[in-house]
Amino acid sequence: MPDYYVYLKTGKHDEGDGATINTIPLRVNSVSISTSKTIPSFPIPLSGLATGESLTAALDLGMATKNISLSGFIVETSIQREDHLGNNFNVTMTPQEIAQLIHSSVDSTGLAVNQAIKELVILIPSKVNESYTEVTERLIPWTFRARGNPDTYDNEGVPASNNFPTSESSPGLEGFVRSFSTTLAGETVEIEFSLEFEVASLAP
Repeated sequence: MPDYYVYLKTGKHDEGDGATINTIPLRVNSVSISTSKTIPSFPIPLSGLATGESLTAALDLGMATKNISLSGFIVETSIQREDHLGNNFNVTMTPQEIAQLIHSSVDSTGLAVNQAIKELVILIPSKVNESYTEVTERLIPWTFRARGNPDTYDNEGVPASNNFPTSESSPGLEGFVRSFSTTLAGETVEIEFSLEFEVASLAP
């Protein structure tokens, strides 16, 4: 089992880095996930004259806002990064240093690939694979994607669906950190934090 179930990926992270290189692991106590559907709607004039019941028309254009709220604590942690020359290095950072690192990352732009946070991974247990076959329980990243290839299973009627996660190394949630808050308290070594993440396709 992994040491951490929630971690952030920087813009420098690629598929070969796994869960340890160019990531920031977090000790999370609670995760709150919100999905808000956006459907334009408007009342139909005079619709209640014939039946006595007014009607509202709505147009589902496939729009939604997805937000993740995390709370937990930061502890002394080993961080592996890739420098500007492509060399990997490993350092152990204090909770204060990791908090500063994340604050600096949130304050940066997407052009600063070693700083910018572009993906959130929340590992969850799963016993059903992408084709609705029961498998030995394993971990996969939380996803908003549906099971099945294009036009199959939950993706029936969807001609260009994205791949459902198959392992803990599958991609997580692309987006950005909306806010990051920490509390530095003198009576404890750990640092409490709260983080708001919004799922989005980023540019650049």
